[in-house]
Amino acid sequence: MRKRTRNILIGVAAAILAAIGLYNIPFIHDKLAWRVEDLRTKIYYFFNPPGEVVFVPAQQAQMTTTPRPSATPTQAVTGDFTPTITPTALPQTVVLDGVTFVDQMHRWNYCGPANLAMALEYVNWEGLPGNSMEIRDQIGAAIKPGVNDPNLNFVERSQTDVNVMPYEMVDFVNDNTPFRALYRYGGTVDLLKQLIAADFPVITEKGIYQTLPPEYTMQWAGHYAFTTGYDDTTGEFIYQDSYTPNENIPYEQQGKNIRMSYEEYTEGWRAFNYVFIIVYPPEREAQLLQVLGPWADETWAAQKALEIAEQESQTLTGIDQFFAWFNKGASYGLLTEYGQGALAFDAAFAFYNILPEDDRPYRIMWYQTGPYRAYYYTSRFQDVINLANATEATLFSHRVLEETLYWRALAEAALGLYDAAYTDVRRAVEYNPNFGPAISLMAEWGIAP
Repeated sequence: MRKRTRNILIGVAAAILAAIGLYNIPFIHDKLAWRVEDLRTKIYYFFNPPGEVVFVPAQQAQMTTTPRPSATPTQAVTGDFTPTITPTALPQTVVLDGVTFVDQMHRWNYCGPANLAMALEYVNWEGLPGNSMEIRDQIGAAIKPGVNDPNLNFVERSQTDVNVMPYEMVDFVNDNTPFRALYRYGGTVDLLKQLIAADFPVITEKGIYQTLPPEYTMQWAGHYAFTTGYDDTTGEFIYQDSYTPNENIPYEQQGKNIRMSYEEYTEGWRAFNYVFIIVYPPEREAQLLQVLGPWADETWAAQKALEIAEQESQTLTGIDQFFAWFNKGASYGLLTEYGQGALAFDAAFAFYNILPEDDRPYRIMWYQTGPYRAYYYTSRFQDVINLANATEATLFSHRVLEETLYWRALAEAALGLYDAAYTDVRRAVEYNPNFGPAISLMAEWGIAP
């Protein structure tokens, strides 16, 4: 009996060692690492429900603001353009040809690089000179590099960076390719149709609830979509979905030309203040500006986003009302009206805190930093710190939001907590060596990595 037990234990140990050995073979490791990471995340969140974390503003919103940077465009466009609205008769159905589908498989939270790769391949970008990595990884290495740890491989490093912001994607195009990109807020269904009909496919950021095998429901998350068509006969957009987790479905059927009703698309898009990104050849800029009409002007687009949020904050309920108030705060921020923005964010978090725990979109601060900016520029430094702490509490232990570290560092410095501020800004650069704002802040403060 003892011999049999010993043999069983030896067999189990050998099987474990064999599995570890196989897992560390590079080809197999690259295929499985993201699955192991996903499983670890699910286990962590099972025992540490992020929906329990709430943020309660502790300081009074001020209608006057402290000195702040002047309102400068986040994306300049060239040419002489006067915004006008010129409705154009559109075909009932448009489905753009020449789309190269790019998935995010075997990567973690990689929809940003994957969707930007689709947009760049659509305009025939061939990648960085001399770089042999596939285009999505060339992009990912720049905008989602992850922790600066030589002991980790490329995929493992990227797993520490939770999110890619729209401005990071736009900056990559404008700084590293011969093409151009811009982003705006306050988009509409009709505008997307106009752009697609003019051969300008659009990347949007949307909130999703997605049921995955084995039939569990993922809580709310942000996700980019490359929108390449519409069909008025059915009332649907057609888009490419880089997230294709079901390998039991033939690859050619996964994620390509997904159809979604205008209503459902808008519901998800609302969570991100109707933001959209366009990648285009520079020689087509004048045509793009004409199609954009008044959205070519960033201030007008921000005012449009605020108008939509004002209306929706009064008419929607539940999680949609939370998103509307959050968008209201974000739109005020775009217009540098930080006092009004702080009040709107206070209201948004009040709505958030009365939602059922399972319905709370706890990832919202992974993707957007508007509240940090509004609270910081109304001298609510402790609220910046408290919100950053609450946001960190929703993260799996080894993951980092460099933007959260950056804003907390600024608030800590404003309160004279210099050691904490220096630690945070150093960590921001450690976890994203390409994060310009933190690099500049370290130079301004005269501190070394």
